[in-house]
Amino acid sequence: MVMGDLPESTDILVIGGGPGGYVAALRAAALGKNVTLASDGKLGGICLHYGCIPSKTLIHAANFLEDAKHSEEMGITTKTKLDLKKLRSWKQGVLDKLEGGINALCKARKVNVIKGKAEFETPNRAVVQTENGRKSIEFTKAIIATGSKATEIQGFPFSHKRVWNARKALEVAEVPGKLAVIGAGYIGLELGVMYAKLGSKVTMLEAGSEFMPKAEPETRKAVQKRLAELGIELMLGSKAEGFTERNKTLKVKTDAKELEADYVLVAVGMKPYTEGLKLENATLSTDERGFIVTNDSMQTRLPHVYAVGDVRAGPFLAHKAYAEGKVAAEHACGLNSVFQAQVIPSVIFCDPEIASVGMTEKEAIEKELNVKSAKFSFHASGRAQSMNSPEGFIKVVADEKNVIHGIEIVGRGASELIGEAVLAIEMGATAEDIALSIHAHPTLSESLMEATENFLGKGVHSYSK
Repeated sequence: MVMGDLPESTDILVIGGGPGGYVAALRAAALGKNVTLASDGKLGGICLHYGCIPSKTLIHAANFLEDAKHSEEMGITTKTKLDLKKLRSWKQGVLDKLEGGINALCKARKVNVIKGKAEFETPNRAVVQTENGRKSIEFTKAIIATGSKATEIQGFPFSHKRVWNARKALEVAEVPGKLAVIGAGYIGLELGVMYAKLGSKVTMLEAGSEFMPKAEPETRKAVQKRLAELGIELMLGSKAEGFTERNKTLKVKTDAKELEADYVLVAVGMKPYTEGLKLENATLSTDERGFIVTNDSMQTRLPHVYAVGDVRAGPFLAHKAYAEGKVAAEHACGLNSVFQAQVIPSVIFCDPEIASVGMTEKEAIEKELNVKSAKFSFHASGRAQSMNSPEGFIKVVADEKNVIHGIEIVGRGASELIGEAVLAIEMGATAEDIALSIHAHPTLSESLMEATENFLGKGVHSYSK
């Protein structure tokens, strides 16, 4: 029999093997459904193989290298040497282990994984182009989780070998002598700082008059200070217009000046990826921004077709996709599941780390909430000082009833500390709830307790007139 002669059937077809897709497939399978997962790439998607995980793996290595260079004040003298081949091998080892775990879970839960690109033929049938031919699949329900791709800008085509997107940058084929980064958002900041620590002279170009415009002003100030310490030049209000190449050197033209670079990293954001899905065959379409519109249960205008992750409006975050994938799977299995997250945390793994959840003080005031704020500096933290990482702070924003509306953390470990802040806001916690909860000492987490004590005017480890 030739593949494609007879269609296969499945209860739920998941299109896309990234965070939203594979989680949806695993959850639906755990609920007893027959699940087929069609993925045109490795399971784990962009996040695992070309985004979240490789970037944090390399950032950890770069941080380790940077710390080693400045260990003499602690009485430790070292000689550091960067071996890119071993670094790449170590990074790939991490990715392989995690991908292997996902594959094992799919096998254990009997998810039928098909490698290939899927497209709709009708509202209840799709075709997957595999290496062995076209496979037709009839489904009762479908979950679209095809993710996003890097945004390309005019004058800097990704087809040019010296123009990187994040995926190319994370290959760490070499450490450029000079690297120009276009965009000072979270991708640009993370990878720009990483390459600076690995040895590149980094220049960051940001078209806006501010970078991280939604962050607290003191957060931007702390980051700018650290960028300067790392030798990174931040050019605000500078729009990149194109480049010329001569002798493997790029002359990058901006509206302010021309600068030299060995490579250019374009990090201006992501956009939803639905190319080749043939949504029109399922009588579906995207909105003007390219997103598939859904309700809170992730259903599209066709109740039996769902969409999750980056193809659905909202922040491009893997943890958002995880949550949405679970909701879609549960609802598709007959449960009354909806996406009701009050807040979604955001983390930038630059230096210092930045983590935030809820509203900033400015946003709360703009919403006409009667709020005030308080901070606790890591300079007053015994644990931060003992780790030689005293830079940064925790800022708490709460209303007249002391209900917490936002928390921003800047400093080492911010990515881990934000979890307590998320839980606090989701549970409607007050400043007293955190302040009266005894935190272990010496830890960074007790700094959140200290910040709420300062908010209540009960702080003992910091002083202000």
